[in-house]
Amino acid sequence: MPHTILVIEDQASVRAMLLDYLTEQGYQVEQAADGAQGLSLARRVKPDLILLDIMMPSMDGYEFLRAYRKERSTPVILLTAKVEETDKVVGLELGADDYVTKPFGMRELVARIRAVMRRGAGEKESDPLLRVADIVLDRQRHRVEVAGREVSLTPTEFELLATLMASPNRVYQRIQLLERLQGFGWEGVERTVDVHVRNLRAKVEPDPKNPRYIQTVFGVGYRFARDE
Repeated sequence: MPHTILVIEDQASVRAMLLDYLTEQGYQVEQAADGAQGLSLARRVKPDLILLDIMMPSMDGYEFLRAYRKERSTPVILLTAKVEETDKVVGLELGADDYVTKPFGMRELVARIRAVMRRGAGEKESDPLLRVADIVLDRQRHRVEVAGREVSLTPTEFELLATLMASPNRVYQRIQLLERLQGFGWEGVERTVDVHVRNLRAKVEPDPKNPRYIQTVFGVGYRFARDE
């Protein structure tokens, strides 16, 4: 079965370009012209990934994310013409996994799609079950429990947590985490990783303002602290 990608974009020319290219790459493509239509379609077709424009009529990309993230953790890549870093950070804070800035190259976009989908599928590991402190991460089932309570993570948050848990107390530089998540660099690296860490802490930490598990090593990066 081909993966289904939902394109939510108000420009007909961009939708047509994405439809043609992604279909050639073997994907099934659904389309919506604004966020409201996209939300309805996403609920019906349950896509494997969403390409989401930010600036749209009726319901913009931010509003779509606020509504959709309450329901599902489907990976989302933002398509944005905005160049301000804060605009992109807002989308990541709302639960987007990645973004590309218009105009973008189709090969780069497909590479990002594949990278995000790999995160969602998980990697085959010799030990698919990770247990550290009160957190249990099951790679095969793509499931995380914190103190016996299941939490819903986006593919990026899941892969970030798995990377940190696999080597407790190891300090990862931000660029190392980005390479693990993306496979290649992009602009705004440090801020992007920080946003994903902040989102993850909000879901797994008893007190996100005083992290117990995902600790900052100032001037370096992050580590997953094993309780002694």
